[in-house]
Amino acid sequence: MTQDFLIHLARESLFVALMLAGPPLLFGLVVGVVVSILQATTQIQEQTLTFVPKIIAVFLAVFLFGSWMLNAIVQFTENLIGNLPEIIR
Repeated sequence: MTQDFLIHLARESLFVALMLAGPPLLFGLVVGVVVSILQATTQIQEQTLTFVPKIIAVFLAVFLFGSWMLNAIVQFTENLIGNLPEIIR
């Protein structure tokens, strides 16, 4: 196991983690900004109003992108297991 391989493995792991976290975070961010603008314009300062739409948006993102996310993690795992002989050396 060389240093170059470990760096490549760490880079791929971080890339997959960021790729999988992107859609739910982006949906939550967009809904949070919209709710914040709505609260600022209507002067409704209810603290719990921000959580429910964000939770729904994150679940929606996972529902919409779930199969893509699962395929990405399975592909990464297959690649990792396929390179197992190189890792063990």
